[in-house]
Parts: sequence; structure tokens; C-alpha cells
Amino acid sequence: MKLKVKIIGPKVHDVGYRYFLMSNAIDLGLKGFHARNRLSGETQEVIALVEGDEETIAEFGKLVETKKPEHSEVSNIAFEDYEGDVMKASEYAQVCSALQLNKAIPLLIDIRDDIKAVRKTSDMTLAEIKGLREDIQPGFAMQIQQIQADVRAIKERLGMT
Repeated sequence: MKLKVKIIGPKVHDVGYRYFLMSNAIDLGLKGFHARNRLSGETQEVIALVEGDEETIAEFGKLVETKKPEHSEVSNIAFEDYEGDVMKASEYAQVCSALQLNKAIPLLIDIRDDIKAVRKTSDMTLAEIKGLREDIQPGFAMQIQQIQADVRAIKERLGMT
């Protein structure tokens, strides 16, 4: 048996809906699964195609009607029979991994570049601090020598030497 599920609402994209559906389809043991986002005018839709035995398809349908990703807003769910091909659920999971990597790689590159910038700034700050320390150290040495001389003089006056 094959089924087409259309989930419609103001917020069904960018909330993990396809991954939510996929993980549930795999958990239920559905043989086939595919989902995609689609815009119908300004309305967001998630279209899911599932394939499996009648009992498991019915269980998936109940799950779709009763559960949803946390930040989603659904206004309608429609079910209709489907006659076309449905990708194997395991193949769809691989496609999703590739899609997520495609999203993650630019972010990882940005993070790497940010880390390089922070390191460069940190290195420059450290060099500046070392320079200030080198400027201050001669003055401290002279002050320490003066303090030690003052302490010796006080001890002498008190007869502690």
C-alpha cells in the first residue's frame, strides 16, 4: 500500500518536519518513504510519500495526525492514495544526511574562519601584553630595589640588622 500525506500550515518548513516523519517511518518499519517541502503560494507544505503494509500505513497516519515537531504550526493534513514509486526509507535517510551536510559545511567554514580571526586577535593582544610587560619590568626592578633599600634602612634604625 502507498499513501501520500500533505501537511499544510504557516510553519511546517525549517522545523525538522521531514526528519520527524522519516524517523517515525523508519521506526515503524515502513518500506518506502520520501518527503519534500513545497510552497503553494505563501502556504508551506510538506509532502510525504510512504509505502508499507496497510496496518503500518494506518499507524503512520495516526501518528501524523496526533504528533508534530515542537515549533511547527499545522492547519491541515490530507491523505490520499498514491500509485507512483516511493524511495526506500534507507535511501531517503542517506539523502537527508547529504542534505544536512550540505547545510552544515558552509556553517563549519564560517566557524573555522571565526576561530582563525579570534586566534589572530588573541595573538596580537598577547604580543601587546608582552610588550607592555617588557616596558613595565625595568621600572618594577628599580622600585623593588628602592623598597629593599628602604627596608634595610628601617631595620638599621630599629637595630634589627
